[in-house]
Amino acid sequence: MSQLSFSRPPRYLRASPIAGLILVAIALIICLIYSVTLGARDISLEIILKSFTEFDNSFDHLVIQTVRLPRSLIAIAVGASLSVSGALMQGLTRNPLAETGILGISAGGALAVVGTLFFFGSSSLTVYAIAAFIGAAIAAVVVYSLASLGAGGATPLNLTIAGAAIAAFISSITTAILIVSQQTLEEIRFWLAGSLAGRDFDLFLYVLPLMVVGLILAFLLGKQITTMSLGEEIATSLGQQTLWIKLLTATSVVLLAGSSVAIAGPIGFVGLVVPHGVRFFIKTDYRWILPYSAVFGSILLLVSDIAARLLLKPQELPVGIMTALVGAPVFVYLVKSKVKK
Repeated sequence: MSQLSFSRPPRYLRASPIAGLILVAIALIICLIYSVTLGARDISLEIILKSFTEFDNSFDHLVIQTVRLPRSLIAIAVGASLSVSGALMQGLTRNPLAETGILGISAGGALAVVGTLFFFGSSSLTVYAIAAFIGAAIAAVVVYSLASLGAGGATPLNLTIAGAAIAAFISSITTAILIVSQQTLEEIRFWLAGSLAGRDFDLFLYVLPLMVVGLILAFLLGKQITTMSLGEEIATSLGQQTLWIKLLTATSVVLLAGSSVAIAGPIGFVGLVVPHGVRFFIKTDYRWILPYSAVFGSILLLVSDIAARLLLKPQELPVGIMTALVGAPVFVYLVKSKVKK
């Protein structure tokens, strides 16, 4: 309607998705540079640049290379993974509320990590990563199976209800474990809120190949997800192997969500808000929605992390709190815009 005509993207961006993707990629690079400059210690831009061109093991150079840059890179990777997984789920299920947090997948990964720490004590980060993948996969299977039992099968409404129920159930078990074990709570409470502070870069390097595989698989499925978003019957009539598409999509989602939970904990809202924002530019073609979601998700999480560091400086908030504060108004605006249309 005319109320929204002022906010439509420029014609050249609508005609050339590549141009828009280049612009948002440049915005991401600017956010990355700014993120690296932030910290408890003031470090000039000149020193930051020299840490890449003339690294000398000085304290400032070590801070840049071992703390700030890894944190920013983790934010980019996790943001891309969460947003792409959300876009995949929304396209496959035709459910605008589909997201790893709402459908209980993140909660399953979190419970697996908390349970591993509670029952087996301190262990390697690799074990926690594996536990997160297993927990996310089990939660996804349980939610889909439970939704399939309802009238009409795994409809968007049934998936939402099943996901909300399983997420609440899993969260209650996680809370019970943390109440019983004060030691587990102390060791993992900051991670549970979704945080990028002090993340282990070795763990990031361990799960990065899995993230890359998940993203590549998602991008390769772009055409098929576009067809599936029109309805399973239409996709079948067009010759799509819907079962294989579902299995491959589920694999990509578990890889992306499990990796994200293992590194940064259960961060919500990114996978819900970003795909809706992207569809404002790219209406239905998931060959473009997915890469746009990856870049915009990276920007959202990176900006949220910057805000988490600046809001109560020198203290900082978990980035999971900031994504909710940033994402909620955006999501409300998107919902109102869709209603107006």
